[in-house]
Amino acid sequence: MSKAKYRFNTKSLTYEKVKISVKEIVWRVLSYLATGIVFATITIIIARQFLPSPTEKKKNREIEALQLQYDLLNSKMARIEEVLKDVEDRDDNIYRTIFEAEPLPKSVRFGGSGGNDKYAVFEGFDNEELLKYTTERLDKISKRLYVQTKSFDEVVQLAKSKEQLIASIPAIMPINQKDLSHAVTSGFGWRTHPIYKTQEFHPGMDFSAEQGTPIYATGDGVIERADNLAQGYGNHVVINHGFGYQTLYGHMSRIKAIQGKKVKRGELIGYVGSTGLSTAPHLHYEVIKNGEKVNPINFYYNDLSPQQYQQLVEMSKQSTQSFD
Repeated sequence: MSKAKYRFNTKSLTYEKVKISVKEIVWRVLSYLATGIVFATITIIIARQFLPSPTEKKKNREIEALQLQYDLLNSKMARIEEVLKDVEDRDDNIYRTIFEAEPLPKSVRFGGSGGNDKYAVFEGFDNEELLKYTTERLDKISKRLYVQTKSFDEVVQLAKSKEQLIASIPAIMPINQKDLSHAVTSGFGWRTHPIYKTQEFHPGMDFSAEQGTPIYATGDGVIERADNLAQGYGNHVVINHGFGYQTLYGHMSRIKAIQGKKVKRGELIGYVGSTGLSTAPHLHYEVIKNGEKVNPINFYYNDLSPQQYQQLVEMSKQSTQSFD
């Protein structure tokens, strides 16, 4: 129970009991309530300003998790870009160089991946620029990976072609060394014709061997001719090796090769003879590159040692007369 309150009256010099009206009580109550509401409002505002709500705490945790994932994604993309750059450098400076192909231009490797409209879908988002940047970065990596796979496809084809080229180049002697009467009877160049006794250009090499000595294809290819219809060559075979290479084998006693058939290096194609314009059993051998007859001496590197090759070069130079 509330205690009664007294007030000292200075005029009467006595204490008088204080009487509080209902209106005053109501006014005091309202004042207390107003003050409480003001303080509560201020407290809530301050709390909202400086202290996160449970919902905000949850969202902040989600943002932190997303930020962590974004950082991890950026780190992975950086590693992928680093590895991809190394692969691109190897492709341009090693693989394509080995197979004599030009490096891919930067305009091809780093070409645009689409217009600005491509990323318009992200406009209006809170993290619009971040979304655009990340998506564009991924698109560029994807484009570079696609270009690199196409480049590797090309390198694989170049490797296969290189393998085929190596097998097709005429790189062995057309007659086994053990079957030769002499290493070489006449080399490539100006020689005295054995019948006309005039100086004529000899466009191949003559290998002296006994009648019936086996003759072998010097590289993989297709039999382009196998007949005796070319003047002077008698029974002869022409092999088209591809890559601009052809070889001719003349004056055979018998042809074993069949026109249009594929042959492998070292495969038997005929036998030494003296048909056509010839003075003794031998093989007239020519190498043709892009339609031009070249010196066969440069193509025996597969089955001759350096010493044997040098000896063959010297012998071909010393010959002054051919057999055809």
